[in-house]
Amino acid sequence: MSTFLRRSCGAAFVYALAAQGASADLTAQDVWADWQAYMNGMGYEVSASEATSGAVTTISDLAMSMPLPEEDGNFVMTIPEMTLTENGDGTVAIGLPDSFPLTLDFKSPDEGAFQVELTYSQENLAMAVSGAPDDMTYDYAADTVTVELTSLTDNDEVLPPDAFKALMKISGVTGTSQMKIGDMRDVAQTMKAAALSYEVAFDDPESEEQALIAGEMEGLGFTGSGALPKEWDAADYQSLMESGFNFAGGFTFEKGNTNVSGNAEEGPFTLASNSQGGTFDVAMTDAQIKYDVKQNDTKLAVTSGDLPFPIEMAMASAGLTFEFPVQAGDTPQPFAFGMELTDFTMSDILWSMFDPAGALPRDPATVALDTEGTATVLVNFMDPAVAETLEATDAAPGQLETLNIKQLLISMVGAKLTGTGAFAFDNTGTNTEEFGGMPAPTGVANLELTGANALIDKLIGMGMLAEQDAMGARMMMGLLAVPGDAPDTLKSEIEINKEGHISANGQRIK
Repeated sequence: MSTFLRRSCGAAFVYALAAQGASADLTAQDVWADWQAYMNGMGYEVSASEATSGAVTTISDLAMSMPLPEEDGNFVMTIPEMTLTENGDGTVAIGLPDSFPLTLDFKSPDEGAFQVELTYSQENLAMAVSGAPDDMTYDYAADTVTVELTSLTDNDEVLPPDAFKALMKISGVTGTSQMKIGDMRDVAQTMKAAALSYEVAFDDPESEEQALIAGEMEGLGFTGSGALPKEWDAADYQSLMESGFNFAGGFTFEKGNTNVSGNAEEGPFTLASNSQGGTFDVAMTDAQIKYDVKQNDTKLAVTSGDLPFPIEMAMASAGLTFEFPVQAGDTPQPFAFGMELTDFTMSDILWSMFDPAGALPRDPATVALDTEGTATVLVNFMDPAVAETLEATDAAPGQLETLNIKQLLISMVGAKLTGTGAFAFDNTGTNTEEFGGMPAPTGVANLELTGANALIDKLIGMGMLAEQDAMGARMMMGLLAVPGDAPDTLKSEIEINKEGHISANGQRIK
């Protein structure tokens, strides 16, 4: 169903843009013609009944359909009615019923028919389009917008109403979407919402398994801009990138929570989490994709039938960022990867499983990694045909050229490891035996370890580490490191040269 999801997301993107001013006279026909051009450009076949009475144009039975070649099926989304009203001041108001059904049909000779029926409803929704035919601005606001799952039908069999339920509601919505049409379609969007809530429920009629997922986010915001080709295929990322598509945007929220409860084979379970906001940024160009995700002050509590006690954890922040090239080329291209888990703590009852006497320091733990480098992309792996070949052959889409470790930090149970490093990799196929067939690295890493001996002593006292194993660990540290400036501190400079020799602090060890 992967293609089905991509197609449906593309249709939702079209609808969201339209539901979201320069000064010139716009007509209802201008707006309707642009809608059709936009959806046709994405590959949708559009059909509808059109009627005009005075200043009001009514679009009835709007249907957007698209074949799904990978699945040999068809995707159809329908909207029963929409009105376009010329306001007399050069703007056009878009009207939708307060509530109407929204149907998604998926048909495939292999998988049969699958239908999703939703109910879309809103309170005090207002949308207006201003500008010129080649530069339209959509302004919108609503007290609430709700989408609720009405029914699921699989091969003419309607699933029981309690088998699967889903509802999403967003309140206090305001936003603007501007589209300028030239060689490309330039889009700029902003959106704010007071709150978003969601609820998803599962109930297996053939067992006792069930689950309820409910959550809420407050203080939402989104800003983004980009350029779309006039004709594009949302399922073919490679061709989309080659057309000049680009996008950069960011989503923020001030706080949120999620609660999960249900029954499984092991018995009842619950999960509760909350956070004090976060961000999600994304940027896409013809050369690179970048994601940056962060969440603040997160708390998590879990209970389960197969656990004798609840699990509680918390962290000050958690983040993940990565940037990687997507186009094949003869020259190395930059990439980056980073992650952080800051001030991680867990409940004393969880600590007591392996440290009942409290011998280990229970200070908050932090793990962080920040890297960048270069890689040569050998094939356009975002091309569906190329991706299929890579999957079948297990071939690598690229090769690592350089790696720069800007920060390594692991701090927990009284010990701390920090480090930096820089390496280059030989992809000529020579000198790989010493590294398991991998490209041979050359470079230097600098490491510092604090509190290792004290931690080893505590592990021996707890019975978790035998004396002979501790002796081996200390001998290895003595071989690889030299004493630092502070007590119980070790430093090490690890170098790998072009011959594959490895030395620690100037002394060859391999």
